[in-house]
Amino acid sequence: MPTTPSARRILVDIRAALPALPPSEQRVARAILADPVGVAGWSMHRLAAEGETSTTTVVRFYRRLGYRRHQELRLDLTREVTRETFAHAGDAAASGDIDRDDSLSDIVAKVARKEALSISDTAEALDLDALARAVAAVAAARRVDLFGVGASAFVGLDLQQKLVRIGRTALTWADPHSAWTSAVVLDADCVAVGVSHTGATAGTVRFLTLAARAGATTIAISNHADAPVARAADIVLTTAARESRLRPGALGSRIAQLMVADCLFTGVAQASYDRSITALGQTYAAVRGEPAGA
Repeated sequence: MPTTPSARRILVDIRAALPALPPSEQRVARAILADPVGVAGWSMHRLAAEGETSTTTVVRFYRRLGYRRHQELRLDLTREVTRETFAHAGDAAASGDIDRDDSLSDIVAKVARKEALSISDTAEALDLDALARAVAAVAAARRVDLFGVGASAFVGLDLQQKLVRIGRTALTWADPHSAWTSAVVLDADCVAVGVSHTGATAGTVRFLTLAARAGATTIAISNHADAPVARAADIVLTTAARESRLRPGALGSRIAQLMVADCLFTGVAQASYDRSITALGQTYAAVRGEPAGA
């Protein structure tokens, strides 16, 4: 967590910190995320009451985020809410989470807004130095192994297919046992990429841990920079997804992960631009059924 919070990223920082917080501070965080507009005007005592905890816990919470006073937290909440309000002026139907009485038009608007915000928040939060190190590692790798579970598995498969299209050796695994047996035979010339929105998926953490023991460079793509999967990785690429109550881990997270994977792929392709362009042309011709070299 940065020592000086960004006024444009306080809600992103709270979402990222949430899984690692003590239960009492999680309640404070959830109260803020549920109603940032309201919380911006609350006293510390009101926030503590809504979080079913003490004012001492509220103090610990905002100091963990890098604030010295409660007023500073309220000010940054006001700034971020104001920014989002102006960014989506006239789009009131798309605010909030999906409700039981929403029309299909409301659902489309809310899903689109949530996914757009997940992408923009991720672009703002993404550590470019970490991305550069990940690009360099993948570009130099003899082999790249990727693993994720559930929706994260599709992100790994998408990145694997893209890397193969530019002539890279990349493998993805459908089950944990295959991933683990693959990880233990990697070496210092290999890269292992683990994808987990929560950062707590046990199979993905083990995959990266085994790969690291074998000497491979490990990369985690996760929404939480202090999660177990991040701690098991040499390089962490963080997303800033916004989730829906109806589809946790499958809406905003997937689109944010795909955005990070696309940035990683594009960086690798650019690192060997001529080779990548040639390979893309060859693979495009292959799927069109054109003769080799045509």
